[in-house]
Amino acid sequence: MKTLKVINQNQSCCITTKDIEVQESVNNSNKNLPIVIIGAGPIGLATAAHLVEQNQSFILLEAGNEIAHNIRTWGHVTLFSPWRYNINKAAKSLLEGSDWIEPNLETIPTGHELIDLYLKPLAELTQIKPSIRLNSKVVGISRQLNDKMKSKNRFNQSFNIYVEKEDDIDIIEAKAVIDATGTWGNPNPVNSTGVWLKNEKALADHIKYGIPDINTNPKRYANKKVAVIGGGHSAINTLLALAELQKDNPATKLVWIMRKKSVEEAYGGEEKDALAARGALGIRIHELVDTGKVEVITPFYISQVKKEENIHIVGTINGEQKVLTGFEELIVNTGNRPDLSINSELRLSIDSATESVQALAPLIDPNEHSCGTVREHGEEILRQPEMDFYIVGAKSYGRAPTFLMATGYEQVRSITAYLSGDEEASKRVELELPETGVCSINLVNQSNTCC
Repeated sequence: MKTLKVINQNQSCCITTKDIEVQESVNNSNKNLPIVIIGAGPIGLATAAHLVEQNQSFILLEAGNEIAHNIRTWGHVTLFSPWRYNINKAAKSLLEGSDWIEPNLETIPTGHELIDLYLKPLAELTQIKPSIRLNSKVVGISRQLNDKMKSKNRFNQSFNIYVEKEDDIDIIEAKAVIDATGTWGNPNPVNSTGVWLKNEKALADHIKYGIPDINTNPKRYANKKVAVIGGGHSAINTLLALAELQKDNPATKLVWIMRKKSVEEAYGGEEKDALAARGALGIRIHELVDTGKVEVITPFYISQVKKEENIHIVGTINGEQKVLTGFEELIVNTGNRPDLSINSELRLSIDSATESVQALAPLIDPNEHSCGTVREHGEEILRQPEMDFYIVGAKSYGRAPTFLMATGYEQVRSITAYLSGDEEASKRVELELPETGVCSINLVNQSNTCC
């Protein structure tokens, strides 16, 4: 049976505001409590670095057994953007006071390199390491003594963060909470309507979500019929990696299933692309399709997948129902969505379409924006009705795939300034991106590339 352990942290800190109208700082009895950051990925660690700069106490909770645990699961993948846009300014300032060796800012890291050359050294700094708690899974957040329904004296109450740690449940008291848990690990299903069905869950041993490292387990896909589902860069790079496997295992059959009106939409500008690297990526996948190494089925809208003698994919194409058969493995690149379950006892303003922070939705709607056209935004846009609670990073974007680390760094710079009482700094814009957007940069000499 799990026990409850209440942790009352008497450390330094701040004030804050929220709601549509800016409110005064809350009860002075909370001022010595820490700020709790949930998620020790790039955005969570950047938040910690900014709080160090602001001389604020904090606790950084990570569910995994190491910092950036989620990134490690896709460590073989190469990011879109070079180091220049992946290193937070406050973090860099702290690291420069240590023996850290800065990587070449014009090169593009893999996920493993992002952790090992930047995030891990940052987490080891004496100003940050004592405040990190690994293997600490947050299962809920509430106001002390209040559920979501209670309004009286609500914003004078501290937060309670419920943390599963081994066989105990710790309750950590905080004056403010910053949720940087991201969306990785909570993928969208294959179903085109976004509904999870038990048939898909039953096929878990034959479905991989995201970009698998083909080289770690080539037997899983070699000489099998594999469906890659999705029309974005993740799907393209998955196919490029599988095509390398296909060279030594010619019986490997690759089928690319997407919803685009035509496969040409996925190629991009190719040789006419303003960015040669991005264009070259389109040229490579175009060649694989033209030479028959990759079969394309589009526009195909999947209604369900099911296991019979092999995996059947049921859906419609051009208004007619069709069943695709013979598959042994599926790789699903249909994006991710936020898990808001830990926030269920807080008062939130979430957009009904994107599942992003509501005020942010018009700025990031993927129907209107790429990551290169998302405007800078900070504390005021990210404010929630639950005063002193913020959702940041990829999770703040909900289902929209336009998030950039650099944008997340600007979010937490603004929020931490505000929580430290510097409203003027919170309103400043310090984000600098190239006009093309760093999301447009790609590595062509890598088999896997990502955001």
